[in-house]
Amino acid sequence: MHLIRVAARRPRLRLRDQLLLLVTVLVAATLVTSVVIATYVVRAIVQRQFEIRALTIARGVALDTRYAQWLANAPPAPGGPVQREAERVRAGTNAQYVVVADVSGIRYSSPDPVQLGKRIGTGPAAVRTGGQLMAIDRAPSGTSAAGTVPLRSADGRIVGTVSVGLAMSRVNERVWTLTRQLVAGGTFSLLLGIGGAIALARRFRRTTHGLEPAELADLLRGQQAVLSGVRDGVVAVDPHGIVTACNGEAERMFGAPPVAGRPVRDAGLPEPVVALLTRGDPPVGETAVIGDNTVRASRLPVVRDGTDLGHVLVLRDHSDLDSIARELEATRALTDALRAQAHEHNNRIHAVSGMLGLGHVDEARDYLRELGGSTTVWGSRIADPYLAGLLTAKSAAASEAGVALRLGDTTWVDGRLTQPLDCITVVGNLVDNGIRAAAGSRAGWVEITLASDGHALVVHVVDSGTGVPDDARAEIFQAGFTTRELAREGHGLGLGLARRTARRYRGDVLLADPGRPGTHGAVFAARLEDVVAAPSTAVLP
Repeated sequence: MHLIRVAARRPRLRLRDQLLLLVTVLVAATLVTSVVIATYVVRAIVQRQFEIRALTIARGVALDTRYAQWLANAPPAPGGPVQREAERVRAGTNAQYVVVADVSGIRYSSPDPVQLGKRIGTGPAAVRTGGQLMAIDRAPSGTSAAGTVPLRSADGRIVGTVSVGLAMSRVNERVWTLTRQLVAGGTFSLLLGIGGAIALARRFRRTTHGLEPAELADLLRGQQAVLSGVRDGVVAVDPHGIVTACNGEAERMFGAPPVAGRPVRDAGLPEPVVALLTRGDPPVGETAVIGDNTVRASRLPVVRDGTDLGHVLVLRDHSDLDSIARELEATRALTDALRAQAHEHNNRIHAVSGMLGLGHVDEARDYLRELGGSTTVWGSRIADPYLAGLLTAKSAAASEAGVALRLGDTTWVDGRLTQPLDCITVVGNLVDNGIRAAAGSRAGWVEITLASDGHALVVHVVDSGTGVPDDARAEIFQAGFTTRELAREGHGLGLGLARRTARRYRGDVLLADPGRPGTHGAVFAARLEDVVAAPSTAVLP
């Protein structure tokens, strides 16, 4: 069984391209957002670190008590001690500036000697009163991270301030270095995401066997339409033996829906269905009995592009054929009865004509009297004409097979059948089975006993055959089973058909005795409820 390709209109972008584009956009957007946020955060952190560093350098300068002495004893000058020492510190710490000023704000050190002796801008009052300050200094010479602390004399008096600034260009350089690292990591993540999207798309394509989502949707709609529209039961199983689908017709046959997604043996399927799905050789048009239904089962493999997708079990309900078979059985029985009667009638007419032609009138009269008594053998204890006619026909058929068909001594049916076709199906199949079994024995015979038990019909059939082998007792009622060699297709259905028919009337067909070698063959017993009408007041003929 090959899957056909779905003729759906493909989208402009295949699923692989859509996944690739989506993942690329998402990862790129995430990367840009992350880099922007990370840059902002990192810049704030680095800036704060530079401010703390500048404050630390300023504290180190302020701890040197010489600066307080130099402010008191030496005027601000390019060659002054304060300028020399401050420039040494600036060069050693790579600071943008180190400015020492007195409490009046007069610069005693500056990277620009021209500014020596000039007053700094409005100085921070908090520093002059003993506080510390960290801030961003946006001076004409450049933006810097600055830290300012008070300068104290040996006796603890505030005699000036120390300001240290670190160029923000260094902050920007540090931030840019970290940003490049973030971009490199993000680019790797982007490439990894693209690779993952490609791998996911390829895996999805392998899983769906090259079908796009729109095609899968069309395929699902088509599958539902087919499974709901066909009159056959359909059960689908994947290559691992997991039940994947079951249509309503199959559920009706099973009596309950199976559990999808479970192994065949654990999905609640009837045993005959489990056997059909798990056996090595796939059934093709094989007859099986599932519940009260007779079906034709075929198991078909499902293959697409050389890939095994599992198999499908198709169950075609032939239960309607049972009723046709019962009607055919009744018609055949009546036809055989008419044929046998016509054959016997011709023989008797010829015999009487010969006797009369030879002048043996008394012998002809006695013969006719004897024939009149023999015609009531079956009807004397069976009130129903269908059963009487069936047994007349089966007697002729048995005689042709070299088997004697006889009535049991306790036979008594005093009412007519309300369901003659189904009763004839059960009785006829049991008698046929006995005739076939006795045909192989010497002086074969079949004995049938019929009795009406209220409104029930009780049937016992025993033959002179070899009986039922021990290894076949559990299988004799299965469809298609027969003990005959070289059996043609269609044989092995009679006992199963008889049992299913009897069970429709709250009865059954059982193997009462498998047989006793040298005494009798198999004994079958059947009972059908509510199939015999109340006996009439007329006396049996």
